[in-house]
Amino acid sequence: MKHISLFFLNSSFMLMSCISCSNDSSETDQIITVDDSTVVNVDQSLFLTSDGSVTVTTVPCTLSDGTTTDCYQIVATSTPADHEMGPWCPDNISDGADKGGIWLENGEVYDVDGAFIENMAAFYNDTKWQMYDTNGDIYTTDTQEDCANAADPNVGEEYENFCVECLPSYLDDITQTYLIPITPVKQSTSTEFGGFGPPGVGSNGPSQRGIAFNGIVFDAPAPTDAILGAYTLAPFDDAGGHINLNAGYHYHAATGVSTQLEQEDEHASMIGYAMDGFGIYARLDADGEEPKDLDDCRGHTDDIRGYHYHVAAAGSNSFINCINGAYVN
Repeated sequence: MKHISLFFLNSSFMLMSCISCSNDSSETDQIITVDDSTVVNVDQSLFLTSDGSVTVTTVPCTLSDGTTTDCYQIVATSTPADHEMGPWCPDNISDGADKGGIWLENGEVYDVDGAFIENMAAFYNDTKWQMYDTNGDIYTTDTQEDCANAADPNVGEEYENFCVECLPSYLDDITQTYLIPITPVKQSTSTEFGGFGPPGVGSNGPSQRGIAFNGIVFDAPAPTDAILGAYTLAPFDDAGGHINLNAGYHYHAATGVSTQLEQEDEHASMIGYAMDGFGIYARLDADGEEPKDLDDCRGHTDDIRGYHYHVAAAGSNSFINCINGAYVN
């Protein structure tokens, strides 16, 4: 699998950028001890606000458990400040991995290169897959209208065997607003995630899992079965993201491309915050090890970071399984 190691070279730069554009706030750096447990407040200075793609303000809010408190209101565009978006669909079956994105299947990450498209009939054991013409050119959506039509749950047969590619140019000044509590409030029971749809809260809990430092949301699992069932393919880029005309650019996997903040004790790098305000960290530590004491939500506690989460493997089409903190309804 191609991973964009170039982005890892920017990790130190991005960390310095985060700090240099920080907004001083005594509450963001505060560490609280409650019942001998460390609670770490959300640090607004970690969000990448210098280019205007993310703004963070403090607003009053009420959490799902009735707690009245302050939240950070995060307003973000669909333009990540720390990496480029795309590509998604290669043009021809001769194209290499640099011309396409990735696909998540059965826990694995696959490059969507020309060979992947060429071999889809064998990969899925279904001869109906034929996503290219006699010249090897791949059928790809190439207009905003095609993007919208191919993303429709009742997609028409005319889009069968199309690689669906929605481009950043189709996003017309779209912004998303998220609220996360400044001080996380741990609950005695976990909350399952809800369904899709604004404002991101389903029948149970929030649909979104969290927010990266660039303001891009860690979203619910992509409906890959529905996508494949329509004989379409909607690849993710190497950052694990793709574009929906309503949701904008969003992530379905953590691949190590967006900003990661290294930890001094070689703990896994921090990549953002969950919707309950607890930190989200990469899956593996500096030694390539995954914590062995994760709970059902993929969280655990240590003395430095308090309670926090570790994302699942990128190929799982998920991040965390549930949340253990109160959230904004």
